[in-house]
Amino acid sequence: MEEHEDRDGLLAEAVALRGQGRREEARERLVALAARYPDDAEIAYQTAWAHDVLGLETEAVPYYERALAGGGATGTGLTPEDRRGALLGLGSTYRVLGRYEESVALLTGAVDEFPEDGSLRTFLAMALYNTGRHHESTRLLLRLLAATSEDPSVREYRPAIEHYAEDLDAIE
Repeated sequence: MEEHEDRDGLLAEAVALRGQGRREEARERLVALAARYPDDAEIAYQTAWAHDVLGLETEAVPYYERALAGGGATGTGLTPEDRRGALLGLGSTYRVLGRYEESVALLTGAVDEFPEDGSLRTFLAMALYNTGRHHESTRLLLRLLAATSEDPSVREYRPAIEHYAEDLDAIE
């Protein structure tokens, strides 16, 4: 029990440092925690995030992958919200690193798992664009725009936007 309380306290301190803008210090503490608790998915996720916010995308990847793997055979998994965040983070990071097909594959699965999450669909659209799948990318963004926009003029034309999103090349 004491070990778990120690882990929780150290993790909370590191996350608080990141929240205070002390990002490098938070990253260093999280790297040490990840080494101490290699099967802990939550620590892996927080460590990935700490690298990502510093622009250290390459270094973030193995931590995201470890987090999404469930932390290993003896590790703890992520909450649904953290899993969604890790999927978004890794998918976005793959895209930034030019690993476009991996990004599309990961984000497609994430959208299937979290269909109501507009941020996942947005990042998937960007990755689709990077793979040259411009029609799919635009269709996804138009559907998202039609479904979520508060702009009165977009809402007025929602049926037309949804219709044309299906086939942008159609001539009527």
